[in-house]
Amino acid sequence: MAQKVILVADDDASIRSLLKQLLADEGFAVVEASTGVEVVEKVKESSPDLVIMDVRMPELDGIEALSRVKATNPKTAVLIMTAFGSSNAAIRAMELGAFDYITKPFELDKISHTVKRVFDYQDLTAEVEVLRDEISTLVQTERIVGNSPAMQEVYKTIGKVAKADATVLITGESGTGKELVAEALHFNSNRRSGPLVKVSCAALPETLLEAELFGHEKGSFTGAMTQRRGRFEMADKGTIFLDEIGEMTVATQTKLLRVLQERKLERIGSNLPIKVDIRIVCATNKDLQKSVEQQKFRDDLYYRLNVINIHMPPLRDRKEDIPSLVEHFLAKHRYSATAQPAAISEEAIRRLIEYNWPGNVRELENVVERAVVLSRGQIITSRELPFGEHEAGEGEEGDGGDEVKGDSSFFKKSVAQFEKDLIMKALRDANGNRSKAAEMLGIYRRLLYAKIKEYGLEGYPPKGR
Repeated sequence: MAQKVILVADDDASIRSLLKQLLADEGFAVVEASTGVEVVEKVKESSPDLVIMDVRMPELDGIEALSRVKATNPKTAVLIMTAFGSSNAAIRAMELGAFDYITKPFELDKISHTVKRVFDYQDLTAEVEVLRDEISTLVQTERIVGNSPAMQEVYKTIGKVAKADATVLITGESGTGKELVAEALHFNSNRRSGPLVKVSCAALPETLLEAELFGHEKGSFTGAMTQRRGRFEMADKGTIFLDEIGEMTVATQTKLLRVLQERKLERIGSNLPIKVDIRIVCATNKDLQKSVEQQKFRDDLYYRLNVINIHMPPLRDRKEDIPSLVEHFLAKHRYSATAQPAAISEEAIRRLIEYNWPGNVRELENVVERAVVLSRGQIITSRELPFGEHEAGEGEEGDGGDEVKGDSSFFKKSVAQFEKDLIMKALRDANGNRSKAAEMLGIYRRLLYAKIKEYGLEGYPPKGR
């Protein structure tokens, strides 16, 4: 761990020397300053972890020096030393962001204890920030399931652009998970502490959509009984997600263009411009380029929106993700809160892989949820699936047998990976107890041992996990 740096500032050289000796003996690197101006300069130069500063300093008093330090280095902790009874200075120092104050004359043990408290607090804050980021990323990105090459490209793009403020256009068919991408962009951005405001541009008629987006003044139209802030104002310091942007009328597109260009808007019934600090993320299932050619969508708005494009592939183009998606939805839609997620037969998995999925991932989730309910948390078979054999895709058999016509290698690999993932999860949940894992999976131990050997899982899970 890097050595902590402490800046000791006092116009009394004997006090600086005493504090320097005390802090150096405790393993800290110490920098000295004798004036307020010198404090500000040395904070800029050495970025100390802590400043211990007297409130009475020549050239620039400690309160003003504190104000300047916090303006340039807000994360730098500052301890103010005050004469006994200087309550006004202490209160003002705390208002400006001082961590704490110490009254003179001070006890050395009190100094050591307070310095330790400062660094304990800093370490805890750093751990919380890291944990918050990890949880935010885990919760938001794990909702997007799939490891196919197409999805890997989506993840890479999200990782590259999430922390930028560039406008993002998410394209793809209905049900592919465009809203989840918008959420991942927001919760992995520097705006994650701000609001994420979602608007469906297809859900409201033009007049109501304008009022919803831009807000309105009292009496601006029939039914406007009070003043109302629009969604853009609500999204200030955060992200606004405009879903189905291709359904927006040309008139509303014109107003949106101004917001994109100037980051200003006017409520309906007002000429007063309102500044907004927002990131705009849009989604559409339409071909906006074609809409531009048909003069149904403004070309200048299209180019403003299409700064970064993320395309969500249809499920039929990433069928290798279906087993993982099924496992995810089985866990999500278990029959009851205390029940184990339902299992699914190989025949049912094959049916799901063969199906063409016009409704994409959303349709798959609905199918799995329905099957979980119908199977009452037990084994899901093809009987619980809502589509018949004639609706499956290419390569199915017509006699309901177990043979797979055409290229079956893809299906076999997908099922094997799904089976392996289930076994690994059971072993993890059972802490390596194979008997317990077999019971959780609902299979004989002899079969589990054979599968463990087949998939090379003899030492799984590793000790300590």
